[in-house]
Amino acid sequence: MNSISKSILIKEVENKSDLKKFIKFQFSLYKDNPYFVPPLIHDELATFNKNTNPAFKDGDAKLFLAYRDGEIVGRIAGILSNPLNRKNNTKNLRFGWIEMIDDYEVAKSLFEAVENWGKQLGMNVLTGPHGFNDFDPQGMLVEGFDKTATIASYYHHPYYHKILEKYGFVKEVDYIEFWSTVPKDKAVPEKMVNAAKWVSEKYNFKLLKYDSVKDYVKRGREIFKLIEESFSENYGTVPLTEEQIEYYTKKYIGYINKDLIKIVVNEKDEMIGFIITMTSLSLALQKAKGHLFPFGFYHILKALKTYKILDFYFGGVKKEYRDKGVDLIMAVDIVKSAIELNFSNAESNQELEENSKVQAQWKFFNPVMHKRRRIYRKEIA
Repeated sequence: MNSISKSILIKEVENKSDLKKFIKFQFSLYKDNPYFVPPLIHDELATFNKNTNPAFKDGDAKLFLAYRDGEIVGRIAGILSNPLNRKNNTKNLRFGWIEMIDDYEVAKSLFEAVENWGKQLGMNVLTGPHGFNDFDPQGMLVEGFDKTATIASYYHHPYYHKILEKYGFVKEVDYIEFWSTVPKDKAVPEKMVNAAKWVSEKYNFKLLKYDSVKDYVKRGREIFKLIEESFSENYGTVPLTEEQIEYYTKKYIGYINKDLIKIVVNEKDEMIGFIITMTSLSLALQKAKGHLFPFGFYHILKALKTYKILDFYFGGVKKEYRDKGVDLIMAVDIVKSAIELNFSNAESNQELEENSKVQAQWKFFNPVMHKRRRIYRKEIA
C-alpha cells in the first residue's frame, strides 16, 4: 500500500528488508547524538515478528516508512490492541516508534497513513507514542533533551512534540522522571529502619533474601502477575496473556541482579510487593551500537557489574496491602543496597505525573524532576 503526498512516498513495511530499514533509520537520525541510546536490533526485530511477539495474537500493527528522493525521512507504527479496547470499551488506535526529520509534511504524511488504517478498522481516536503494552517504550520527550535516555525509553529531538501539536495532537497524560543522588555520606535514617521493622513484625511481612538469582527467577511469573495487577488501573495499561507473561519473563530475566530486586511476601509466602531495579545499561548500549556481537555483549556484561547509576523500572503492591507499609520495607532495603554497592545516582524512569505515592518514595534520594514525556491524543477525522 503506497501513497504519495508532495513528493513524499509512504511505503508500508512488507518484508524483513523493509523492517531492517525501519529499525535502522533511527541510527542515522541520531548519529553522534550523546543522549540517544540505541536499542538492540535483534530485540526490535523480535518485537515486530508475528511469530515471536504474542501481542499479535490479539492485535495487529502496520509499519510505514516515509521516503523523499529515494531516502528514508521518517517512520511510524500503527498499533491495534484489541485487549485494550475491550478493557476500556474504546475504539482506540495507537501509534509508536515515530521518528522523522524536521519537516512537518513528512510527519503529516506518516500520521495520515496511520489514520487511514484506523478509519478502515472503525477506530475514532489516535493516541501515542505507545508500544504494544507497558513493557515497550512510551511517551514523547517534551522536557529533558539534554539528558541521556534509559533503556526503557526513547530519546526524541526537540522539534517532535512541536510538529505533533501543529498537526492537532493534544496532551492526554504526562510521565515524569527523577534524577537522584544516593546518600553515600549517611546511612538510612534510623527512624525509617525502625518503622520498616515495626511494619514487618505487625503484619508478619517478610523481605525475601535469596542467595541465588535462580531463586528469584522461580518467582518470575508471580512478579509479572503482580505487575499487571498493580498497573491495571493506570492509564493505557494492556492486559497480558499467560503467553505474554512467559515471553517477558524469558526476555528480561537475564538482567536480574539478586541485590537489586526487592520482594515482600505475607505469612503465606504470597508475593504482596516488589521493586525491580538494575544498573544502568545506557552507556553499554551506546557502545554496542545496536549489536550484541562482536563487542555489544561484552559491554552489557561489564555494565551489569559496574554500579554507578541505579535505574528503577517497576514497583507495585498488591491492592489489599496498600497503605500498610510494604513500600517502606522495600524502599529502606533498596537504599541500603544502593549505598552498599556504591551507586552514585538513581533514575526513576517513567511515573504518571499525578502518582504522588510513588514519587514520595524518592524523597530519600534528593530527587530532581529532569524529564517529562507526553502521550498525545487526536480524534480520527
